[in-house]
This record gives sequence, C-alpha cells and structure tokens, in this order.
Amino acid sequence: MSNATLSSLPSVGHPDAAARLREALLAASFTADGLLDLLGAPAYAALARSETVPALRATRGDTPLETLVRLFLLQQPVPCARVEDVLPVHACVETGWLTRVGADDVAATVDVRPYGGPDGEDWFIVSDLGCAVGGAGGIGSRAEGVVLGVGGASTTLAGITVRTPVPTALDLGTGSGIQALHAARHATRVTATDLNPRALHITALTLALSGAPAADLREGSLFEPVRDDETFDLIVSNPPFVISPGARLTYRDGGMGGDDLCRSLVQGAGERLNVGGFAQFLANWQHVEGEDWQDRLRSWVPRGCDAWIVQREVQDVTQYAELWLRDAGDHQDDPAEYRARYDAWLEEFEARKVKAVGFGWITLRRTASDEPTVTVEEWPHSIEQPLGDTVRAHFERVDYLRGHDDAALLSGHFRLAAEVVQEQVGLPGAEDPEHVVLRQHRGMRRATKVDTVGAGFAGVCDGSLSAGRILDAIAQLVGEDPVLLRDRTPAQIRLLVEQGFLEPA
Repeated sequence: MSNATLSSLPSVGHPDAAARLREALLAASFTADGLLDLLGAPAYAALARSETVPALRATRGDTPLETLVRLFLLQQPVPCARVEDVLPVHACVETGWLTRVGADDVAATVDVRPYGGPDGEDWFIVSDLGCAVGGAGGIGSRAEGVVLGVGGASTTLAGITVRTPVPTALDLGTGSGIQALHAARHATRVTATDLNPRALHITALTLALSGAPAADLREGSLFEPVRDDETFDLIVSNPPFVISPGARLTYRDGGMGGDDLCRSLVQGAGERLNVGGFAQFLANWQHVEGEDWQDRLRSWVPRGCDAWIVQREVQDVTQYAELWLRDAGDHQDDPAEYRARYDAWLEEFEARKVKAVGFGWITLRRTASDEPTVTVEEWPHSIEQPLGDTVRAHFERVDYLRGHDDAALLSGHFRLAAEVVQEQVGLPGAEDPEHVVLRQHRGMRRATKVDTVGAGFAGVCDGSLSAGRILDAIAQLVGEDPVLLRDRTPAQIRLLVEQGFLEPA
C-alpha cells in the first residue's frame, strides 16, 4: 500500500481534530439512536443493507443531522455553507476528513457510521467509502486493500466474545477496528494487527473518533507481528476466512489453500495465550469427502487448550461460491467473466474433494489441566446475543465436571438455570406425556428430552439439597431402588450441567 494511498485518508496525527469532529457529531445527534429516530426503522434497516434510496428520501431537509447523514453515510456532496453550520469545515478539510468538490461543495473521504456500544456508548466505525457493509449488489469497491465496516460477522464475533477485565488483548486482522474498540472497554492494553496498512490507519481513526484509547497497531499477517515471548489474555479474530481460488480481496480471501488460514490461526493461538485466557474466532472449514468434519476441527485444537467449536451453517459448494461472488459484485460483471470465476471456484473445490463448507465459531481456553476438553457440535438454531457470558459459563462448567466424578456429583448441590421451562409433549387427553422437554429461553436456547426422573430432579433443584438426597426422595416416590437410581442418573445430571440446564450451587 503506497503512502499516496494512505494520504487519501484522514490524518491520525491530529487527535484534536478527531475529538472536535466527535463533539460535533454528538451535538447533532449523529448516533445510532438519532439515526433510527430520523430515518425510521425501514429506512434504517435498508441502510444496513447498503440500500440508500429510503435514507435519501428521509434526508431532504436541512437539519444538522440530515446534513451529516447525506455527507458521511450516503456519500453525497453537500454545499459548504450548509456544512459550516454543523462542522468545522476548514479543520476537517485540512486534516482530511472532508475534501472540496467544485467551488461550493464538500464531500466525505471515508464512511463514518454510528455504532452503539454494549453499554450505550456512542461509537463511530470508519471504513472506505461505500464499504460500510456489503449489500445485495456487493461491496462498493473491489480495490485490493479496501477496508469494510460493520457487518454481520463482526457483530457476531463481538457478541460471543468473553468480556471479563484482562491486562492484554490481541485483535488479529483488525480491519476497521471493531473488535479492538470492544476490547478497549475491558483490556488494559490492546494490540491490533493487520496485513493491510490501510486497515491499521482506519482502525486508529475508529478508535480516535469513538473516544477510545489508542491501540498498539502492528503490520503483518496472523501472528507475525507478535514477539516470540509475548502472550495475551484474550485473542479475537474475524479473519479473511473465505475459501477461494486465490487472494483477490484482502479483506476476505486468506491467500492460503483451502481452510489452511483458519487452521493456522487456531493452531498458533495456543502458545500465545496465558493460562485461563480465551482465543475466539470466526472461521470457515471444508467438509471433505470421506472425512468427518468434526475430526478435522478437533485436529486443529492446540495442545493445552480446552475448545468449544460450534458449526452454525453449512453450504454446498455451489451455494458457497455464489454467496461470495455476489459479495464482491461479480454477478454484475460481464456474464462470461462471472461464469469463468464461478468455474474456477468449483474447480478448486473438486480438486480438494470438498463437498460443502461450514461456518461457525471457535473458542479456545488455555488450561492447566492435563486432560483438555474439546466439544464440537452443530447448532443452526436461534440464539440470544450477546453470548459472552454463556461462553464463559460453558468453560466454568467444563472445569466443574472435570473435577467431579459421579460420587462427587451426587454430593453436589445444583440450581435450575434461569429461564428454563419444562414442556410436556403427548396426545391430548393422555394420562402421561410421551416425553418431557427442558428448554432454555436465553443464551444458546437449547432443548433436551429428559425422563420422568430427570424432569423431577431438575424441578426441585434449588441448591438446598444434594443431588443424592433428591434422588433418594424420588426413588421413594416412584418405588425404585435408590442404589440403582444413584448408579444410572449421574450421566443425565452430567449432561444437564454440561448443556447449562443445571448450575452448580
């Protein structure tokens, strides 16, 4: 990336300019809530899909907020005289946030998008013009080093990340700095890396305009910018995980064969984590003929780490190729060129014997245990974000179950988790249900079938009695041998604890 290319961006050497711009944006209610009030829900949602016509219609007035929306979100030239009532135009031109167009207008040099933080913070995500999100027509630019803004993947990763206070955090492939911005809330020191120097520049702008502390920005691929003796308490990455023939687009194409980039990222994280530290990634992985995809992912997990891997979606190779061709807007090109690119994707998959591609989350936690636990599952169902606390609780339960054999489980006290309900399923009028289901209404929103004993056990778990005493009482009620019941029930208790229906009291 040339210096000339970087010079087309606002300067990061004028922190006062970012602070003054932030103050002006907030004064005009250029915030997530302010946009929703101005545009209304349909136009606001359309803007998130990169459809601008509804927002253009909603900003035909001359209020300060309408001026800023047209300038920074819709990338429309605005008369300088109109902008001067809202922003310090001369300072914004001088520091590169605005550029003069013709004799009387100014235009934005970057996309600036309001973004609400988890505790109501008013943040701003900077990205290249037309690249705040991908829309139905693809991204606004296909330049090699283009930097995208907020998308579904970035908000998903932000939502699943464990948010406990930590000394150090590392954001690999920071892009526009969304994960670094979130990490700055609970990490004393944030390091952000990217192969693309333009992305590092834009990350600095995002942090400055959001009023967040500056990060330690380093250029390089994956863990290359990290010193050999450097470890972290949190590592996050929304990497360029797309499995594609070649590395045409830096923001999405990893440049390694198949899913090697995601594998390298996961395998390299273990030695970079402090004990108790988390590494959390979004990833794609290949489903290869004759190979169990779960075994493939288990082989990625580094030594000394517990892991929880969740596959959220699977697409066959044709669906996958079409998704990413449309993401880049290739479907709007010459039909012959589009077919050639499509064919190249299928040729690559055929050569690797790939029949489908999975997408999901990978969470590692460095453990001191000699017997790490690896959980790989498929969960395409609805969830409730944010899931950071759910992820943290999963690994706390892993520790608990690893340290408690069946006898210890029976001595333990448990509580039914909040928001768990019991459903009885059967024919109308039947004396007994065909089966009983426990269902979560928070977090992963799991459901599991239990037998009569399991349902009765869960129903009375309030932390006051040990599991063994509860089972003895149930045995007396149903006329079972209490010894046999104690022998066969720990496996069911273990499953209910593992899946979060029961919590150790």
